[in-house]
Amino acid sequence: MKNGHFMLRASIAAALAATSAGSFAASTGANALAGINTAEAPRVSQTINNNAIATLPHSRPVQITAAVAGNNVDASTPMSHLQLMLRPSAVRTAQLQTLISQQHDPASARFHQWLTPAQYGQAFGLVDSDVEAVTAWLTSQGFKVNGVYPNKTQIDFSGTAGQVNLAFHTQEKLYTVHGETGIANATDISVPAALQPVIAGVIGLHNLQPKPQQTTPVETTWNAATHRFVPKDGTASTSHPQTVGSTGLYGLRGLVPDDVVKMYGLSTIRTNGVTGKGITIALIELGSPASGDWSNFVSQFNLTQYGGTYKEFQPQVGTMNNCTDQDSLFPTDSISAAEDSEWATAMAPGANIWVANCSALNSNFMPASTNIYQGFFIASTNLVNSDARPDIMSFSISYGEDETDSASKMGMDVMAAQADAEGISIFAGTGNGSSPEFYFQPITGAGLTSGSIATSPNVTAVGGTDLADELDGTTSKYFSSTPGANYGTALSYVPEIPWNDSCGNGVAAKAYGFSDVVSFCKFRLSLDPAGKYITSEGTNGGASVFDAKPAWQRLVHNTAQDQSRDIPDVALYGGSYGRDTGTVICTQSYPCAPGFNGSVAVNADTSLAAPMFAGIQALIDQGIAMRGLPADQGNAAPTLYALAQQEYGSASGTAPASLAACSADNGTNGTASCVFHNVTRGSNSTQCYHYDGEIDYVTGAPLATPNCYFYATTVINGFNTQEGLTSLDPTKPYSPQTKAYSAQAGWSFASGLGSVNATNLLIAWRGFVNAPPASKAK
Repeated sequence: MKNGHFMLRASIAAALAATSAGSFAASTGANALAGINTAEAPRVSQTINNNAIATLPHSRPVQITAAVAGNNVDASTPMSHLQLMLRPSAVRTAQLQTLISQQHDPASARFHQWLTPAQYGQAFGLVDSDVEAVTAWLTSQGFKVNGVYPNKTQIDFSGTAGQVNLAFHTQEKLYTVHGETGIANATDISVPAALQPVIAGVIGLHNLQPKPQQTTPVETTWNAATHRFVPKDGTASTSHPQTVGSTGLYGLRGLVPDDVVKMYGLSTIRTNGVTGKGITIALIELGSPASGDWSNFVSQFNLTQYGGTYKEFQPQVGTMNNCTDQDSLFPTDSISAAEDSEWATAMAPGANIWVANCSALNSNFMPASTNIYQGFFIASTNLVNSDARPDIMSFSISYGEDETDSASKMGMDVMAAQADAEGISIFAGTGNGSSPEFYFQPITGAGLTSGSIATSPNVTAVGGTDLADELDGTTSKYFSSTPGANYGTALSYVPEIPWNDSCGNGVAAKAYGFSDVVSFCKFRLSLDPAGKYITSEGTNGGASVFDAKPAWQRLVHNTAQDQSRDIPDVALYGGSYGRDTGTVICTQSYPCAPGFNGSVAVNADTSLAAPMFAGIQALIDQGIAMRGLPADQGNAAPTLYALAQQEYGSASGTAPASLAACSADNGTNGTASCVFHNVTRGSNSTQCYHYDGEIDYVTGAPLATPNCYFYATTVINGFNTQEGLTSLDPTKPYSPQTKAYSAQAGWSFASGLGSVNATNLLIAWRGFVNAPPASKAK
């Protein structure tokens, strides 16, 4: 592998002008389970005694630490479609991990030999007698068992709060967190000791969700003279006091599909027919866009010609009927779902887009299997257990691990592992902040936390970048002054830095003449003594406290020397400092019109990186299928790291010349054959705070704020508040070595492996999977 980067770059250079289509051939490979023996004895071997119980640690939601306890939930309150998570044996879990590793190894006979849900359940779920023992116990406690999932690790059941209290030895109570009231189990739950070896927990015993980190798009009008979108309220930025350093005073730059096509190298493969045709992307959402949003978008930007399709639906498994249409109960125009579906299509206009959502409430406003992930978990687990499964799935919203109970986290990890074994690629955004936004954080004022979906080892975690040209003063080099036929102005790849909207943005601090970010932050505080604009808005990164580091994440230069699953893996445009750049979306309230006549919605604070990378994966899938190989690739991350090792070098040894050559700061200078754009400048160290008004209602003491270097004190709502920046060691002076986290050569917590050139990625990917030349494809 020592000279692998030279071979990779040479193959890309040779193939850039020659990507062409072949014909699709379905996989007829050997059964992935051939030779794998997963037979085992039942683990429920004792008589079930409801008086001999075992407590399941960490099954009480952490949110109630900072919540005001109210009355007990009425015993007759329905609790529908709870999910009891079963715990597979250690042997079967290890065998599954071995299989998945082999499914991603081109040298293995099991390479890309994917499972069905039934095969997965038979080999890696619980044995039938153990499942039957648990279902019989649930029935004996008065619950209705709605069904057992094909994966044999999950049981859907319904009952009342009173039945939950008695069966699981807890008390469902009302709690209020920051004005929002929900229900939760007041204590860790317990189960019969005879069942404890096979029960991991119950999803749905609480509904104390944090608020999604989504801001309202800016209403703008198009200025044909400046080619900018001018906010109707006269200001572009609401995140900076007096719009410090914001060129948004002159209007927002609104990115359109043709811009990202240029920026991320899609032009060549799109010309050669690689548009995502035949590939299905499922977007897991909280709601649905308004009717017509997607078709308006594809019409506005001339994407109809590529033949992509769109549907919204509620995925079901068997007769459980546990996925209710959110919009039929509470009609909404989901901005998040609109922009996700539109911008996945911007990357892969020929793909089939599915918007899958399950309501968190039923028609009586009662929980319908609500949990930390709201309807996300039911929608996603139903998809991977159904007969009609997507090729790719994408999550844009991911709550922090510190906000996620252990059963919910395990449920998502199990879902992702099953999807990977079935060949489904999952992408998840890392979250909009290294600590949640000031008014979203339900537990503490700050601290480091990683997105709980993104940290699953079978998920590709996608961080967010910012375009550096505005801060660098190089916009004219990368953007034309004259829009093209489809409104695009980008000329090429644009240098990127980590998205960081806070005063911790060192690139911004330097651009505005400050020697360091602490000085910049103190200046910002002088303009904002009330602390109104404290923000941790930006891309997230960090180490999981749940999941171990997979072997493939150890391959690349500068990967963290820890034992944790670290995120992100890759990154794409996510948002801009000062909200000077955004993405144009088409909504019911602000439909797009030719020439941008009328009001236009520009989301200057986005989380589109995950659905955009899902679109890129659709191009990879179709491009592989064109060479006669199966389209599905499973988790993209193992292949991405293997390719990055060739370009960036391995975790040990001397870094190759291509590491520096592929720096994002080079722009188009020498990067034409790079697969990755290595983001090496800036950080995602954002603001944090310690707020004396945040009380631990168990102890009565102010909540602690970890991982925060404090630089000043102010008063917010009458309480002393220390302002700071996220730090790996707040006892030491804030510096590039202590900030959490700095971008660096190779992999980093700020931007992972960086962004990609899609054409070069497809060429390299074809080489990795040993795809035949186009002339030999069948």
